[in-house]
Amino acid sequence: MADRPQDDPERTGDPRSKEVGDLTEQEAREELASLSLVLAEADRAYHAEDAPEISDAEYDRLKRRNAEIEARFPSLKREDSPTEQVGAAPAEGFSKVRHSVRMLSLANAFADEDIADFDRSIRRYLGLGAEAPLAYTAEPKIDGLSLSLRYESGVLVQAATRGDGTEGENVTANSRTIDDIPERLDGAPEILEVRGEVYMSHADFAALNTRQTEQGAKTFANPRNAAAGSLRQLDPAITRARPLRFFAYSWGALSEPLAETQMQAIERLGALGFRTNPLTELCKGPEEMLAHYARIEEQRATLGYDIDGVVYKVDDLGLQERLGFRSTTPRWAIAHKFPAELAWTRLEAIDIQVGRTGALSPVARLAPVTVGGVVVSNATLHNEDYIAGRDNLGNPIRGGKDIRVGDWVQVYRAGDVIPKVAEVDLSKRPEDTRPYAFPTTCPQCGSDAIREEGDAVRRCTGGLICPAQAVEKLKHFVSRAAFDIEGLGAKQIEQFYADGWIREPADIFTLEARYGSGIQQLKNREGWGEKSATNLFAAIAERRNIGLGRLLFGLGIRHVGEVAANDLARHFGTLEALVAAIDSARPAARAHREADAAEEAERRAAASESRRARIKESREAAWAEIPPEARAAWDEITGIDGIGATVAVALVTSFAQEAERASIDRLTAHLNVQAAERPATEGSPIAGKTVVFTGALERMTRAEAKARAEAMGAKVAGSVSKKTDIVVAGPGAGSKETKARELGLMVLDEDGWLELIGG
Repeated sequence: MADRPQDDPERTGDPRSKEVGDLTEQEAREELASLSLVLAEADRAYHAEDAPEISDAEYDRLKRRNAEIEARFPSLKREDSPTEQVGAAPAEGFSKVRHSVRMLSLANAFADEDIADFDRSIRRYLGLGAEAPLAYTAEPKIDGLSLSLRYESGVLVQAATRGDGTEGENVTANSRTIDDIPERLDGAPEILEVRGEVYMSHADFAALNTRQTEQGAKTFANPRNAAAGSLRQLDPAITRARPLRFFAYSWGALSEPLAETQMQAIERLGALGFRTNPLTELCKGPEEMLAHYARIEEQRATLGYDIDGVVYKVDDLGLQERLGFRSTTPRWAIAHKFPAELAWTRLEAIDIQVGRTGALSPVARLAPVTVGGVVVSNATLHNEDYIAGRDNLGNPIRGGKDIRVGDWVQVYRAGDVIPKVAEVDLSKRPEDTRPYAFPTTCPQCGSDAIREEGDAVRRCTGGLICPAQAVEKLKHFVSRAAFDIEGLGAKQIEQFYADGWIREPADIFTLEARYGSGIQQLKNREGWGEKSATNLFAAIAERRNIGLGRLLFGLGIRHVGEVAANDLARHFGTLEALVAAIDSARPAARAHREADAAEEAERRAAASESRRARIKESREAAWAEIPPEARAAWDEITGIDGIGATVAVALVTSFAQEAERASIDRLTAHLNVQAAERPATEGSPIAGKTVVFTGALERMTRAEAKARAEAMGAKVAGSVSKKTDIVVAGPGAGSKETKARELGLMVLDEDGWLELIGG
């Protein structure tokens, strides 16, 4: 499989530019924005296309960096934070299956102290002391493809990949060809969803590549790609001819419990006929967990199949239920990853690519080198500061490399994907090398490429005239988490854009009217036929009915990721209500943006305390002049838990631009935008109400309280306003409780809150 770069610097940021403890709030905000984009693209490439673009090690490093920054600056956590994402949407070519119980990913750990932190966090959440008994299971983390098997009355009726965690691909016919997957079960619950990993052994992988070579067919880079590609064959006969295996390690929907503990449940799955991993052990605490990790790592090279870490899970299923889930990961489990791999090679060129928001993205072209059994030739270089080794003010940055064409560089990877450039061997630098000059014009359209104050990324100013931006925006629009139009992917978008058939999203929904009949028809194009054209038009028509969250994400508004889009959709319910709030908030957004710019300029100029105080007073004076309806709309948007000023400004700015708004209006004229789904909250006393928690809670943790409120249909906000319905005030509550009482809101203590929601 050809390797491809993760190549948009707006999605990277330099993960080693500074220690997290040394970051300013503005630097943290910028880096979180970069990290959210690179990790979202990496998820799409890895889970949906089996074509990973950054290394497992780099992915883990960036995700860990993101989590560390969020921990230090919790108020900056973005709505599209990588910690809120799972996998990627299902690929084209298979029917879709909606999981009755979401298939989530796992949080990652990288060092021994992370495991101790995991244990402490579990105890803190449950209110357990350090000496209270708490057991965990530890099992190898298989490097394969996640699969969910649904049995009804003991009969296999459906098999689905994870997809984006909510919706996967129906691979039932292919799964029936795998010997490790039983067709029938004796003694199983009436409904049983068994989950595990499809993989290929090293010996079977080598034999498959030998056959592929003899037949003149494509060979695979590694067992994981081979397993994923084999399971996703449209012809089950091809899957049958490839030696896939399956380890069971979990479950989804159940009509009755399997057991009382994780270990007993795994043993039950083994008794039902599933293959479970014999290296799974019960551990009494972090010391035993780490000892078993070391034993598994020692055996890694002789197992005969790929693993990339060890997974720990709280053993008591009752405690698992109480711990519950974050938005994308269970609180009761964590993956302890193995270290990465390294190699040295020559940097032959640095190319610049342009992303959908105009970001200029440096990509390293390497002399091909084998790292961990995989040949790689491309790598991310993050941004121009990382290449130069200094920021735009000339200050050295931690981790910056002064990377030059011709350098001997160390590349870093783990698993089966593209690496990053980690180090430069200056002793081998050719004498005639020169520092790399980052371009100041767009290589696609020639427009100026500028770097705004405080931004780590240089961006093309061409906007809609830049073909790279237009094409990338359209690719994003049809991506899996957005409109997900079957038959209309990145290649088709490039083709239609080049021929002038599609220039903006609205054009997609007029494609059949323009090219469905007459002389120039889609079915007569090379690579198309009557059936494929008909199927595409049908898929487009199906997406005229679209959820509000998908629409918002598909618009590609900067800073509005999938999670933020869904949060906004749930809060406002309809597109009309959201747009009304956005339009009303324009004066407030403009004042906020101008005040932020003034404060940032003063900060960089090292202004005196008195000067900064005057700037603050000026901000307050400007805010007081904003119409009340604008302030109310601004407060409503920014008061949504997880939505802050950055997202609000981005929304208002996008909808306020005349050309952008006209494009959105042309699009929505073709759509039936469906209201966001609400939780089933019949009879809930707090459904639809806005709740704010403040102060300490003594009978449950803040996280438990928030999760319970949202499950009962309430909106949890971070600030108190006139639209707040209930304030739950524990010991130590301060200004929020005071403001709530001044506004005459319902203020409850913890006992009152529990009584209201039914215990």
